[in-house]
Amino acid sequence: MTLEVAVASALFVGVVAYAVFGGADFGSGFFDLTAGGARRGAEVRTLVDHSIGPVWEANHVWLIYVLVMWWTGFPESFAAAMTTLILPLLLALLGIVLRGASFAFRKYSATMGQARLFGVVFAASSVITPFFLGTVAGGIASGRVPAEGHGDLWTSWLNPTSLFGGAIAVGTCAFLAGTFLTADAQRAGRRRLADRLRVRSIAVGVVTGVVVFAALVPLQRDAPTLSEGLEGRAAVLIVASALAGAATLVLLFRRRYVAARVTAFGAVAAVITGWGVAQYPWMLVDEVTIAEAAGAPATLQALLITTGLAVVLVLPALVYLFRLTQSQEWSRH
Repeated sequence: MTLEVAVASALFVGVVAYAVFGGADFGSGFFDLTAGGARRGAEVRTLVDHSIGPVWEANHVWLIYVLVMWWTGFPESFAAAMTTLILPLLLALLGIVLRGASFAFRKYSATMGQARLFGVVFAASSVITPFFLGTVAGGIASGRVPAEGHGDLWTSWLNPTSLFGGAIAVGTCAFLAGTFLTADAQRAGRRRLADRLRVRSIAVGVVTGVVVFAALVPLQRDAPTLSEGLEGRAAVLIVASALAGAATLVLLFRRRYVAARVTAFGAVAAVITGWGVAQYPWMLVDEVTIAEAAGAPATLQALLITTGLAVVLVLPALVYLFRLTQSQEWSRH
């Protein structure tokens, strides 16, 4: 493996981690949004607050990691993407800021009206953020980001691949969150709530699966390079994702929630990895390869060393945090 491919692989590990952990975080907003009125939805919203409260900020570590790795290791491609896809990126950033602020402010609202307002902002921004991040991925994957940057500010992300990418991002986030929230409710002894979430999660999973496979048809014309990769070297991963997704639905139906979380994790990780494998060796599809986009060798070496240090120093703390929040003691607190 060459140095630039090693750095690109380390970067993409961060993309997968953010898609899975940040995705489950964002997806909780979908269930908050569809929970119902103040009285009917109170139980779901309380569970959302309790489940994501300790980890929602930690999940954004992966986004920071990806951005720093990208602009340091592959600066020209980063600049090209930023100048072309600035609009969806700004909207995603706005969603991240509003989501975090409203999630915190809702707990300290003086009136029910304020709580409802902050709740709507939290839930809506939890949906629009993954949508716009998905459109960014679609713009890059469909070859609409020119190497020199400053591509079309609208068609670069308002196109079939980007719109499907946004819809798939929202669906996979909601599916992940539903699976995790259902398990959290069951572990906390709230069986009726777990059953409610179980039904919704199955419905979201079915719809998302249909959208994923429906997207393969327009991709053949709109993003031929990506489509060729998905049908070729990444086909095994796409099939694995489909099998893991189907297994998750079966496990949810049979109330095997702990196992369902594992297969849901695998389904999302496999489909995101499949996108990366299908896009290889392009950094910006049809424009710049990973080797062409790479920065100075000394910079790439420093990034790999820094990544190794982060694995040793930061990753254990994150693992402990997630393990703590999945304990019986935390669930019943």
